[in-house]
Amino acid sequence: MQHLCGGAAAAGGPGAPRWGRCGCSCGAVDPRKDAHSTLLSKKETSNLYKIQFHNVKPEYLDAYNSLTEAVLPKLHLDEDYPCSLVGNWNTWYGEQDQAVHLWRFSGGYPALMDCMNKLKNNKEYLEFRRERSQMLLSRRNQLLLEFSFWNEPQPRLGPNIYELRTYKLKPGTMIEWGNNWARAIKYRQENQEAVGGFFSQIGELYVVHHLWAYKDLQSREETRNAAWRKRGWDENVYYTDGVSRSLPRLDCNGLILAHSNL
Repeated sequence: MQHLCGGAAAAGGPGAPRWGRCGCSCGAVDPRKDAHSTLLSKKETSNLYKIQFHNVKPEYLDAYNSLTEAVLPKLHLDEDYPCSLVGNWNTWYGEQDQAVHLWRFSGGYPALMDCMNKLKNNKEYLEFRRERSQMLLSRRNQLLLEFSFWNEPQPRLGPNIYELRTYKLKPGTMIEWGNNWARAIKYRQENQEAVGGFFSQIGELYVVHHLWAYKDLQSREETRNAAWRKRGWDENVYYTDGVSRSLPRLDCNGLILAHSNL
């Protein structure tokens, strides 16, 4: 699914530093030797990510944004909760009246469970959920790990728009995808547009999310066109099509996102 979202970036604010270039771990991964989570994710960190998609009743979108902006940053800043709000967006293009939230849990599944148990006793958060439930049509989430060849998402200077490109892979092709993109990521570093790359662990399986940042839609167009002029990028796209099990009308499913706090 491709989403284009615009918004303020997650914690860090307008004075936060730009992200550095993504580290590329280009050695091929040998499949069938271990779980995908072990072969493809970072070994030096134990971060777990949760992505949330909330479909909001159109008449409540402004109220929903105000409510989340009043509550979610408090969790991000509270040192008692081992979680951070990486990004917080509304969709511009793609599925409309949708909010997307990306959380990072420093410490993996134990950190996630710690947060969940503490939130059960957080009266403000329970009231937030009750009020939020009146504003939603539906919601879904996934637990994700980050690919080893992407940098960890960091705050960057804005304003920016963000593009979330989501690929549903054929079962058994995740290793091939990782090997291919470990080589291909070098073609998408010219404007430091690569934000993060993730694959699903719980929720819908065999799903990959790539998150990109651009100054605006024109910058997105120019940056993507520049990649096509680099020798080797066309081979990467050809392979991407080969392992994706649901190709959209254009090149993949995606959203353009705005109003982020990343």
